[in-house]
Amino acid sequence: MSGRYYEEFEVDETIDHERRRTISESDNQRFCDMTMNQQPLHLDREFAAETEFGERVVNGLYTMALAVGISIPETTDGTIVANLSYDDVSHPKPVFHGDTIRARSTVTEKRETSDGERGVVTMHVEAFDQDDDIVCSFDRTVLSLKREHAEGD
Repeated sequence: MSGRYYEEFEVDETIDHERRRTISESDNQRFCDMTMNQQPLHLDREFAAETEFGERVVNGLYTMALAVGISIPETTDGTIVANLSYDDVSHPKPVFHGDTIRARSTVTEKRETSDGERGVVTMHVEAFDQDDDIVCSFDRTVLSLKREHAEGD
């Protein structure tokens, strides 16, 4: 387990996640298929060529899910009770096949639960492409274990 317990998060702390992923056409196709999203902007080369983007755009929900996945090892791997919310999602720049995505999380808020056995942590997550442009950002709020109340520790 490499995630953090509630008491290990510090407000204003920024975590630059080392993992990256280059998005392939297959990644985008599979995600669209699994979620039944058949938007031609994501899947149809000829359709997308006629849009302002000039090529297929990676599904934004995949980009967001990828940013969450990249962030998990250093934040909530094995120490989370639940994801509570994803708020203020923004996609300021499109992602294309072949783009490499990395992520950064900044802890913006934390508070103990009323029983004092767990804590709520909010992180602002940003996803960047290979040019260091932000392609997705959102706030992720989680219910986190406290070390003293974790099973098996």
